[in-house]
Amino acid sequence: MKSSLRAKAQERRDRSYGKVLTYSPKVFLPVTNLCRNRCGYCSFRRSPGEPGEHTMSPDDCRRSLDAAHKVGCFEALLCLGDTPKGSFVKYQRLLQTWGFDGITEYLAWISEEALSRGLLAHTNAGILQAGEMAVLRRSNVSMGLMLESSADRLCEPGLPHHQAPDKKPASRLAMIEEAGRQKIPFTSGLLIGIGETASERSQSINELAELQDRFGHLQELILQPFRPHAGTPMQEQPEAPLDMLLDTIAEARMMLPESVTIQAPPNLAPGAIEGLIDAGINDFGGISPLTPDFINPGYSWPHIDTLAERCARAGFELQARLPLHRGFIGREGWLDDGLRPAVEAAQARLSVTL
Repeated sequence: MKSSLRAKAQERRDRSYGKVLTYSPKVFLPVTNLCRNRCGYCSFRRSPGEPGEHTMSPDDCRRSLDAAHKVGCFEALLCLGDTPKGSFVKYQRLLQTWGFDGITEYLAWISEEALSRGLLAHTNAGILQAGEMAVLRRSNVSMGLMLESSADRLCEPGLPHHQAPDKKPASRLAMIEEAGRQKIPFTSGLLIGIGETASERSQSINELAELQDRFGHLQELILQPFRPHAGTPMQEQPEAPLDMLLDTIAEARMMLPESVTIQAPPNLAPGAIEGLIDAGINDFGGISPLTPDFINPGYSWPHIDTLAERCARAGFELQARLPLHRGFIGREGWLDDGLRPAVEAAQARLSVTL
């Protein structure tokens, strides 16, 4: 049954995407690791004053963006902990000393700085309100929020989201729905192997499929396997089994419309690139030649030449892409008019590299 599902997923992928696999050359900007959530598996988040707490300054951002421009990146990924704006007074005051009223204004400024260097911004800032999303839409070609799981059960005591108020499924689904209303090209995904059941994984995919049917705004679904990190409550929990990941990839490929890219991070399954391909992915997500995966610091990005060789042995060509997928570029109303020149310039630059 498993091999049959994966074979069908391969056929469906090949019918839509041919023998091409994609990735986004990016710079990863961890704008701040301050976060009010305490997920059982997260090694990224910090509280004020905690060792390792860090917020990127404007100069930090400029230096990273300058370096990214020099090495030919196309995407600036802005990532931060959930709701630092309402939880940490010291953080709010820091932003004000830099001349920003709050985190939304700072993210918009960083995104504009990225655009000025030929980079297209994609922001994953946790839960955002409708007004914040509308502001960021003017400087971001796409945005994202991991659903992780639609299972409320995982918020119960002793489970990974018990101390994470922003991980309540209803709140995350509401934001993903709002992105659809605003016509924001969007990325979501599941975190696999954190204690959910197979039926809960299926339900999570179905929730996203229903939103896609209503709004058509999901450009990619990330399927990310749980990997334990030292110093977290779940450090002793076994990592997500490979078959669990591959079966979920195949299931997602079959449940979601063919227009939705199915993505799996190659650094979290470095020994199973061929398995990911066989299960039906068509994309590896963002890969940075400059910055580590700050969310999973123990798992290095693969070298692009090495990844391309493995793809070629499997019969596929690896190609770079923009953070705004092709299907959205020409669709009326899905890109702020002020962003169109930057996207067209990035398209032209990308075409030279292919």
